Amino acid sequence: MSLYGIMRTSTSGMSAQASRLASVADNIANVNTNGYKRASCEFSSLLIESCPTGAAYTSGSVNVENRSAISEQGTFQNTASTSDLAIKGAGFFVVSNASGTPFLTRAGSFVKNEKGELVNAGGFKLLGYPLNNGQPTITVNGFTGLTPVSIGDLALTAKATTTAQFTANVPSNGSIIAAAALPSTNSATSQYTGKSSLVSYDNLGNQVLLDLYFSKTASNTWEVAAYDRAGATSGGFPYSSAALSTSTLSFDPTTGALAAASPTSLSVAIPNGKTMSLDLSKMSQLATGYTVISATADGNPPSGVDLVEITRDGTLMATFGNGTRVPVYKIPLATVTSPDQMSALSGNVFSATQKSGDVKIGLAETSNFGSILASTLEQSNVDLATELTTMIDSQRGYSANSKVFQTGSELMDVLINLKR
Repeated sequence: MSLYGIMRTSTSGMSAQASRLASVADNIANVNTNGYKRASCEFSSLLIESCPTGAAYTSGSVNVENRSAISEQGTFQNTASTSDLAIKGAGFFVVSNASGTPFLTRAGSFVKNEKGELVNAGGFKLLGYPLNNGQPTITVNGFTGLTPVSIGDLALTAKATTTAQFTANVPSNGSIIAAAALPSTNSATSQYTGKSSLVSYDNLGNQVLLDLYFSKTASNTWEVAAYDRAGATSGGFPYSSAALSTSTLSFDPTTGALAAASPTSLSVAIPNGKTMSLDLSKMSQLATGYTVISATADGNPPSGVDLVEITRDGTLMATFGNGTRVPVYKIPLATVTSPDQMSALSGNVFSATQKSGDVKIGLAETSNFGSILASTLEQSNVDLATELTTMIDSQRGYSANSKVFQTGSELMDVLINLKR
């Protein structure tokens, strides 16, 4: 047995216990860090090839592998901020540093920076897909299309109306109106069975009030006409301009629903705006009066944002001063095959490694991805009692290894003094 081997092995043991104490120190220091994942040291033997049986034993050393319990979820804490986010289940937020390099994190304490971008306590920007052009196309194995989520410029955003929905019942026993008196003639003597108004918006966010007229022209047949309220004379006919759009609806006399051959929508060209598609597919003709059931239209004026909400599926909704709610971003989640094998970096972020597998991007509440909880933070998964126990155990192990080293050193002194 080599005395040098004794000292080498005990030194390896002290180094291993020191690494274990270092992980304990990190865990205790970050016990209150949101989204922090507990670090640990796992030991394995590192042996030197032994001599034949009966020969002196050759000591080896201890191999240390650092691990993080990244896949282990922490407890949740409710907050008052709607931009505080947590993930219930599998997945990570995709964030980027100042140079645009993407990383993964569970630390969701996001606040606005000077540019209106959402950044967490580590200074990393939350990434998402803009919804300016509708639902995004997800790049499953990459970060293409992701941009920093910014809510600073929403206050001056105006959206023109493009889609609307109007549902009402027209009376089946209503009186037939003569062709010369229909609203489409736009005369002072125009007659109608029912009238409603619908708010829409032009390209600049100006409110455009549309007057909708429903008039019975024959049995089970109705004319619908849309006018710009701005051209009304004393609130009604005649208007200064012709109808923006007209159409004829036909109803099934048996069911009261629109007939199969009937139009189900009306295209309305909004002045200084876009062409609005007005959905009329749920209109009915029953033996009761003219009754409006529902009416909605998208678009919004350039009013201030009163509230930002993030839904469980990652949709960031902006609520404007007039009550309009607009989807602005879709916040995706990312995952890897083996999360615990990712590399833990400063700022409470992680990067994929060869052992962890490649990053997969998807939407919350789809496939194996978890849900996003707003006004919630995930606390660290450090158990303070366990860490204190580990600290005492490591201290004892370090002291025992130091005693072995000290004994080997004393034996070495005896060996050196033999020749004197």
